[in-house]
Amino acid sequence: MAEPVKRPSIKPFAKLNRAALTDHLNMRNGLSNWQFTAVSAALGLALAAGAVLAAGPWDSGQRKAEQDWAVARDRTGGAHHDPDAPAGPDPAPSAAAVLAALGTGVNRSAPDAPDAPDGAAAELRAVLGPLLKNPALGTRRSAVVIDTATNKRLYGQGADTPMTPASTVKIATTVAALTALGPGHRIPTTVRATADSRTVTLVGGGDPTLDRAALRALAADTAHALKDGGVDSVRLRYDASAYSGPALHPIGPNENIAPVSALMVDEGRLDDSASGPAPRSGDPAGDAARDFGELLDEAGISTGSGPEPGRAAAKSRPVARHLSVPLSALVERALTNSDNDIAEALARQTALARGGPADFTGGRQAVTAQLKKLKLPLKGVKVADGSGLDRQDKVTAALLAGLLARAADPDHPELRPVLTGLPVAGFSGTLSGRYTTKSGGTGLIRAKTGTLTGVNTLSGTVVDPHGRLLAFAFLASGTTAPAEAQSALDALATALAAGRR
Repeated sequence: MAEPVKRPSIKPFAKLNRAALTDHLNMRNGLSNWQFTAVSAALGLALAAGAVLAAGPWDSGQRKAEQDWAVARDRTGGAHHDPDAPAGPDPAPSAAAVLAALGTGVNRSAPDAPDAPDGAAAELRAVLGPLLKNPALGTRRSAVVIDTATNKRLYGQGADTPMTPASTVKIATTVAALTALGPGHRIPTTVRATADSRTVTLVGGGDPTLDRAALRALAADTAHALKDGGVDSVRLRYDASAYSGPALHPIGPNENIAPVSALMVDEGRLDDSASGPAPRSGDPAGDAARDFGELLDEAGISTGSGPEPGRAAAKSRPVARHLSVPLSALVERALTNSDNDIAEALARQTALARGGPADFTGGRQAVTAQLKKLKLPLKGVKVADGSGLDRQDKVTAALLAGLLARAADPDHPELRPVLTGLPVAGFSGTLSGRYTTKSGGTGLIRAKTGTLTGVNTLSGTVVDPHGRLLAFAFLASGTTAPAEAQSALDALATALAAGRR
């Protein structure tokens, strides 16, 4: 069973209004004034984020909520985007700015040091230990919690045990892509014409989010260039050779992922869905080319008998080009919606950036190579694919939490989209339905989910009552009841937010 994916909520206030927030905060009776202030500030941010989510979750690579929040406060530490990109986003705030805005100081002392007022590690052992014994978490489980300000591990159980991560492996995929390409990178789709303009080739660069509107714009630009040269009839080809190797994921034909192709429209979906399982094309490249041919015909350029596969001629010239949204936006969408098609595309784009073959093997080799550059623990880690659908993936809780801590590091602003792309508990993506208005974690937890039959995982960030930004990873296998396992994982994350059971 692959992870079910939901569209981002567009009615966040239906789940968390001010009255619900009051109830939510009343659950935390016993908090000191400064703790209450920290939690209230975090929930206020979540409520503000919900208002902006109603207009759409992404804006050129940064969530609108983070963008507006950062503009109103502090512009330090955000992802760098292409300076020439139109209407580029403002940087997202750094972790330090987030903590400062919560009105709490950052405790940079070592865990359990004499001047640590909360006894961090001992407190977490008392809180998480009993929760990890929940039988709903199956036969094997592991956990890691890191204080991102100090990069110190506050808690670990089975931290270095390789386990099947399911979709939480997307954290590794997106980190690798951002380090290899940068958050401002855009994937091109081009149309090239021969010297006599009698043959045009639609060339896919690997953008899985290419849509019909973009295809129509490509057709219009192509028709304009051809008509300027007095041409109204062409032979049409399409080129998907940027990617190589098998197109089918090892799980085979599946509604969770289309055949991986360098040329596709709307992820090869055959319905009007934008996320989650859907009927998929068996020939995404051919379907995209046929759609393009129809649009060329509508624009006044006859394509005769239809498109044929073939590479663009060596001396062909570009006549039209479309660029994807920045990589930062693709990363966010992949994480929020647990988008398998984008994740596999990011793995192959990483391979292309490193000069390797853009197939499943090249993708996993490239992702692994990029992770090594970050000097994080990789013993026993095996990246089998970009999406987490492959059960051969093996990742440790230490690696997942370490990647998120690295994304919060002010020295790595290029990784910030990994944090801003994580679903918000009770608000967006795959966490929109897993937390209620009375849950202690609603609006406070951001985490990537992972679900396969017998595997349930959760890895993300949370601000605890002491104002620390914590990165965590909880992995469970041998689970028999997905709903109960998910609730147990959510309880672990909620305990971090509450600081107590």
